Amino acid sequence: MRTLALAVGAALAVVALVAAHLFVGRSALAPGDVAAALLGHAREPAHEIIVLRFRLPRVLVGLAAGALLATSGVLVQAVVRNPLAEPATTGVGSGAALAVVVSLLVAPGHPYVAVAALLGALAAGGLLFVLGRRSLALTGILLGAVFGSLTSFALVLDSAPMGTVLRWLVGSLNARTTGDWDAVAPWLLTVPLAWLLASHMNAWALGETTAVGLGVRRLLTPAAILGVAVLAAAAAVTAAGAVAFVGLVAPHAARMLVGSDHRRLVPAAAVLGALLLSAADLVAFAVSLELPGARPDVAGVPVGAVTALIGAPLLVHLVRRSARPTLQERG
Repeated sequence: MRTLALAVGAALAVVALVAAHLFVGRSALAPGDVAAALLGHAREPAHEIIVLRFRLPRVLVGLAAGALLATSGVLVQAVVRNPLAEPATTGVGSGAALAVVVSLLVAPGHPYVAVAALLGALAAGGLLFVLGRRSLALTGILLGAVFGSLTSFALVLDSAPMGTVLRWLVGSLNARTTGDWDAVAPWLLTVPLAWLLASHMNAWALGETTAVGLGVRRLLTPAAILGVAVLAAAAAVTAAGAVAFVGLVAPHAARMLVGSDHRRLVPAAAVLGALLLSAADLVAFAVSLELPGARPDVAGVPVGAVTALIGAPLLVHLVRRSARPTLQERG
């Protein structure tokens, strides 16, 4: 009964968020105009363009990217056995940003920025797998620092790509189109792939020795978990940038609702991540509309700034709780 109530609540929340995104925008459209555009009976061609080519893809990309980030967060936390880990721990976002800067320096103005970001993210994941056999979390943090330093050095040499690369450094859903949705939609297959690995993650959480005793393969299992995590994070970063804390907040919120069994945790976290990122984007867009001098050509507040405001206090709370001594340690 509880599971059914949660599923119904999540479905209603998704519908409400999609409706809010469709009805809120810089162009004032009546609810009837939005409905007509969705049904293919728009009174004016501009209404169809606004609703179907900009508003709807933006909310769909936000939902997809949030689900992918949350799924990646669950997988990363499982493979490193650290509740403070998130997709940023893999260095994927920093790798994507570096690839974007380098590609724009080599070929200024080229239209394949998203492709460069995806290749950079996947390359970062590959390096993490090769170099991080002993400590994935530490290796990922070091790789992120190295990629960040190289990105800063490249921007010092030529600051022209600064505006573009900020999308990957902070995270933004501004100006998402149907092309962005078409690019990210196939990567949602990583969510069911993660769910298929749920029983292996449950065993891995018991410790390597116990997991091996239960039949889990020592090298293949963490490699598979990390591989799916990197793929999900790379797709999300390519679609929305390195949005902070979604991959941390959503898994913890899901654990509070459904527990630590990954068979329930993976789908719950994916849904909560989708809701979190989409809701944060709605807040970011609403704030942008209220900014002095806001115009259609102004990009507005990036969604990563909103998720950072949400996630930073939670991270402080988690760190303080993990550092709190247990009763046995006190005694």
